[in-house]
Amino acid sequence: MQMAIVHQTFSISITLLLLILHTSHGRTHYHKNKRSHHKYHHGNQISLPPAASPAEPPTEPPTEPPTASDDGTKNSSSEPCVFDVRSFGAIGDGNTDDTKAFRAAWNAACAADSSVLLVPPDGVFMITSTIFSGPCRPGLTLQIDGVLMPPDGPNCWPEADSRKQWLVFYKLDGMTLKGDGTIEGNGEDWWSLPCKPHRGPHGSTLPGPCDSPALIRFFMSYNLTVRGLRIENSPQFHVKFDGCEGVHIEGLSINSPALSPNTDGIHIENTKSVAIYNSVISNGDDCISIGPGCSDVDIANVTCGPGHGISIGSLGVHNSQACVSNVTVRNAKIKNSDNGVRIKTWQGGTGSVSRIRFENIYMEKVRNCIIVDQYYCMTKQCLNQTSAVWVTDVEYANIKGTYDVRSPPVHFACSDAVACTNITMSEVELLPYEGVMVDDPFCWNAYGVMQTLTIPPIDCLQEGQPQSLQENTGFGCS
Repeated sequence: MQMAIVHQTFSISITLLLLILHTSHGRTHYHKNKRSHHKYHHGNQISLPPAASPAEPPTEPPTEPPTASDDGTKNSSSEPCVFDVRSFGAIGDGNTDDTKAFRAAWNAACAADSSVLLVPPDGVFMITSTIFSGPCRPGLTLQIDGVLMPPDGPNCWPEADSRKQWLVFYKLDGMTLKGDGTIEGNGEDWWSLPCKPHRGPHGSTLPGPCDSPALIRFFMSYNLTVRGLRIENSPQFHVKFDGCEGVHIEGLSINSPALSPNTDGIHIENTKSVAIYNSVISNGDDCISIGPGCSDVDIANVTCGPGHGISIGSLGVHNSQACVSNVTVRNAKIKNSDNGVRIKTWQGGTGSVSRIRFENIYMEKVRNCIIVDQYYCMTKQCLNQTSAVWVTDVEYANIKGTYDVRSPPVHFACSDAVACTNITMSEVELLPYEGVMVDDPFCWNAYGVMQTLTIPPIDCLQEGQPQSLQENTGFGCS
């Protein structure tokens, strides 16, 4: 009897154990839907799909993900907040004024760490003149993947808006402007305003802009990155940096017609520590222009043309002081341009241009390949003046290619009172694009040395130092 009870108890225990093991094994096939932290893109919304428990295999995302939150953003602890301008009411049809939505999106993105203000790729967004102000939280990015543009010409420009500028980024630190999209300037109607004469085809003179807006301006900002965008048809300057420090420009494509006036590609003034790399610029004025107050500028792997070449200046206008130092232009190509590498100053100015190096530059059909012009003037009524911006310590190394024979390829027109000094030339070989070689370079009050034989020979460059130049003055520049 006792033996039967033991056997019965043992059988019940085995049965219960098997039931427990079977039930536990079955639970591993039950999937719970929990929130994950991976982004899922659907249309223009950025949403979070359901996902499996971390210990279980993931399920397929649903056909319709949950909608974004009310502020148009979704993020995780490891990914940036994304603020899509459409979530703030932008339409993006190319006609609707989306300014209000952009300003609201900017305010939200500015207040968040490591945020991205997104202009999506499937829209054309029109906004009026706007100042996007800081300071903002660290890591702000404005990513333009669609098309962003101003109103179409001066007749559509709101009367209350500034005609000097369109997009202004003010008092920012660490901002990035990038994307795969286009900033379209709609500049054609601005170029024909009857305000300022400019050169037309076949030596003619055509009207040009007066109060035309710069397309993009960075003002009093630091540690900026501009990368990857296409910027075109600006009413005036395409991109301008004023009072900034720490600028990195990479991979820009800037384009406007060859006869579009005052459409400088990249202009910097009162700006320090600038890098401009791997960009292509064709326009109707200077490819890159370097104004007063600039130092520590590195330009490399840039292709320019058509246009007016790479210019330091103009400097010293209205008897002002201008200081530019430590500028390097290297591994550049300049083609079909009025000028190659140029330094231009007004008479009557003060200050100095010093420690400039032009290196490994290829010219193709350039009219003034190497030029220093200290008699720069927009009219024929400029008078000779005794003071001038001092140009010194300028090096030209490995400058090769072809020139337009309408002008000598080398032109040093230095001030009567303040000579250009310490000009160094090596491996300069410039041949005519077509026609007969112009072997008569122009030099006026220019001093320096030829370290190698040059083509054409530059016998007019004087050796040594002028007696009239005061030593160690710096002409007011530190």
